[in-house]
Amino acid sequence: MKKSVKILWKFFLASLCIFILILLFANWGLFGKMPTIEELQNPSASLASQVYADDGTLMGKYYLEDRVNVQYRDISKYIVQALIATEDERFYDHSGIDPRSIARAFFSLGSEGGGSTITMQTAKNLFTNYNRNMLARIPQKIKEAIIAIKLERNFTKEEIITLYLNTVPFGDNVYGIRNASKTFFSKEPDRLSVEEAASLIAMLKGSTMYNPRVYPSRARERRNVVIDQMVRNDYLQEKLADSIKTLPIKLNYQKLDETAGLAPYFRMVLGEEMKKWCRDHKGRDGDPYDLYRDGLKIYTTLNPRMQLYAEESVAKHISYMQKILSSQSNIKNGSVWKGHENVLDAAMKQSERWKNMKKDGAKDEDIRKSFFVKTRMKVFAWNNKREKDTTMSPYDSIRYCHQMLQAGFMAMDPLSGEVKAWVGGIDFKTFKYDHVNINTRRQVGSTIKPLLYSLAIEDAGFTPNTPVEDMQQNFKGYGLVPATSSTCTGATIPMAEALALSRNCATAYIMKQLGTDGNEGPKRFVDFLRQCNVQAKIDPYPSIAIGSSEISLFEMMQAYSMLPGRGFNVTPMYITRIEDKNGNVLQTFLPQRKEVISDVTAYSIISMMQGVMQFGTGRRIWSYGVNGEIAGKTGTTNDNSDAWFMGFTPQLLCGVWTGCDDRFIRFNSTSIGQGSSVALPVWAYFYEKATSDGALALDTKSTFAKPDVIQNDITYDWINDVPLQLGAEGEDAGNGNSADYGDYIPPDIKPENIAPESQLPSNDTSKKRNPQKPSANNPQPKAVMPKKPG
Repeated sequence: MKKSVKILWKFFLASLCIFILILLFANWGLFGKMPTIEELQNPSASLASQVYADDGTLMGKYYLEDRVNVQYRDISKYIVQALIATEDERFYDHSGIDPRSIARAFFSLGSEGGGSTITMQTAKNLFTNYNRNMLARIPQKIKEAIIAIKLERNFTKEEIITLYLNTVPFGDNVYGIRNASKTFFSKEPDRLSVEEAASLIAMLKGSTMYNPRVYPSRARERRNVVIDQMVRNDYLQEKLADSIKTLPIKLNYQKLDETAGLAPYFRMVLGEEMKKWCRDHKGRDGDPYDLYRDGLKIYTTLNPRMQLYAEESVAKHISYMQKILSSQSNIKNGSVWKGHENVLDAAMKQSERWKNMKKDGAKDEDIRKSFFVKTRMKVFAWNNKREKDTTMSPYDSIRYCHQMLQAGFMAMDPLSGEVKAWVGGIDFKTFKYDHVNINTRRQVGSTIKPLLYSLAIEDAGFTPNTPVEDMQQNFKGYGLVPATSSTCTGATIPMAEALALSRNCATAYIMKQLGTDGNEGPKRFVDFLRQCNVQAKIDPYPSIAIGSSEISLFEMMQAYSMLPGRGFNVTPMYITRIEDKNGNVLQTFLPQRKEVISDVTAYSIISMMQGVMQFGTGRRIWSYGVNGEIAGKTGTTNDNSDAWFMGFTPQLLCGVWTGCDDRFIRFNSTSIGQGSSVALPVWAYFYEKATSDGALALDTKSTFAKPDVIQNDITYDWINDVPLQLGAEGEDAGNGNSADYGDYIPPDIKPENIAPESQLPSNDTSKKRNPQKPSANNPQPKAVMPKKPG
């Protein structure tokens, strides 16, 4: 044998040995950890957790990679055919590695396509981290090839295709065929047409380069290449392919992110709650669940129709009140900020612009100057898009946003505690601060009074007709409450009148009667609020009787629930169950109710609160087209910084708070800035919409259940003798006209209908509103009140 041949053989054998050693070393984990047999048999990828409404509507997701798994039977055959024709023609013939593809890629240096099979790409998606460095990619390719062979041994071809399609990226941070199908075409993957399937598979060559949302022409060219490949592999007839290639790519793009979807404020609060749940609950591997990776399914109580109605109602009235606020002279000329410039300075230093310039090494002086240079920008605006293009300085944009009137709205079933609607602010994209949750607390004003009156009836023997003195009260060590006597009549009036007209002096008198020494009442009231599950820190000052304490809307909803609940307080509940990615139930949730007051006390307060709506500070509500039995209470705090309305029917409890985040920004006029003017109309708009929707089964003929022991109703003889214009807290009862705010409002300022913030898939039936109103042939069920034990 010639020496040259021997050398060649030695080189070949040495190379073969080195190659075998490399394979062995790779298999042993020299080039990175190899998956175990168990990991191969149970591959995992980061899965988005999904949130569902009470009717099964997908509300939104929590994810790092937006991915949701789907089974093979739920994938269109066109997807599978397009994938195989384009990415791996001999997929059904090889065992994970295709030598012909590898040879083609080697000799063409990749110009005619890569050498990876679908199985190798699946291995890359599941078990390796892609490295762009060419030298680092060589051992990774070897590792992927070994894993691919192992995958072929453990899975069928259909299972491998499913694994691949569930893990592959499609651009826009969308992973997996189901999410891609839902995002780009708003369809389930088994309903995709040939051209839609080809468009998605086309993106696999370059998820950004061939993204039809960003580059439609380029994406169409690549789609047609995929169509040609389907013809070449006999998946499609050439004549049909030619007609398909003339079609444009028709997208129905619906991307669910933190701002899109249903009830974004609610989902933010829910996300924080779920993070706590995940820390306290462990999966089968012994590690705590990960909200962003483990594909949990969270089923909530939120009702999509009520949520949209709530958002529409907030938008309609708060946009109207914003125009009135913005027309105030101190807002227009900027004098409202005199003495509060530190608020703007603090906001400026907390902005992303300041932080980014600081990070780049800019001096504070230069950064500050940049905030006074006018520039083109988008800012929040009350229109269907919730934004407008404008030119202003960044400093002025901060001031503009701080002058926005905010709102919080919550609706729930008063018996079960199921939360049905949650609006935490006016626009989640711009204003992330939620005004409903338990940690956001504001002064509650006169909405606290029904709770105090409940205690007076329950523990002190009061009745709605008990006479009370409408005059200032002296509390030892605290002085006179309220501080001014300007609204005290000095008369003795029934307690029902005191609540209906929101008399502060009479309420202070009631507080004083709760203790023997005069100062015991505030302590007893604080203890009672604790029984109502109000968790806010409240000091026992006499002024809490008229609403000086700061309590969240969430807590007020629970406290009020004992009234329509016949004395039973219920914790607001917004999760019904949590499932893992495989549909196994991890936890279910049930209503938590406890008795706080008797049903007699509850009904007595309800009757008085109906008086508020019929004769008192809430009687404006009837001008909004609402019907049925409604009980409620308005609330306004010092200088109109906060406006509240809490109202309920036998079937529904809703609460509204409105105000600016900076409390010195407020309505100058009490008649305009009070609870009956700013908050009550939101409730009224919502209730009118909800009761007009037959699908929600809210019966305006339902009545509050009257306990058998109550023989006599409240007497309202005093109504004809008392002027109704003002309650002691400065609330105008009005004359029933929704525009009767007492002060001049420019005639061009009128309420407008504005689209809700939430977005639902266009094919979601819950967005369609063709309500069938109750009729003789279509009766709606009446509310059934639970009987108390014993």
